Amino acid sequence: MDLNYLRRLVKIFEDSTTQELEIEEEGTRIYFSKSPSQNGQMPVQYTMQMPNQSQMMEIPTHVTATTAHSHVEPISETSKEDLDLHILKSPIVGTFYRSASPTSAPYAEIGAHVNQGQTLCIVEAMKLMNEIESDVSGTVVKILIENGKPVEFGQPLFLIKAD
Repeated sequence: MDLNYLRRLVKIFEDSTTQELEIEEEGTRIYFSKSPSQNGQMPVQYTMQMPNQSQMMEIPTHVTATTAHSHVEPISETSKEDLDLHILKSPIVGTFYRSASPTSAPYAEIGAHVNQGQTLCIVEAMKLMNEIESDVSGTVVKILIENGKPVEFGQPLFLIKAD
């Protein structure tokens, strides 16, 4: 689910007089509820059920969406020289693709030099293909995600040795 879409839903719900709202879209169920507290303020509770999860998860007011899958090599397990590398992170939740189509060459390979603004991958979110560009010039040292795997907001995608 697109993080901006989720933020808009939260804002609309908070600004409305509606006490409860449930939305189901593409296998994802979101439930919003307002309940008065003892001090008279109206805290808002957000829960979201992902397609492959059996339990509801709390979504805080600042809204950070996550998925149940994690296919990232943890930074703590990288070698000492990797700590000096630039980490390119996913700006959205979606599916990671290394190329524009299954028959196309990948945008970036390990060892390739990339320029700032160059497309390195695509993250598909809600049927929209979002090109993810490098924010530094340098050499791709590691690709941390497998092609076709889900990614979370802020999840590391590439390690780049900046020029």
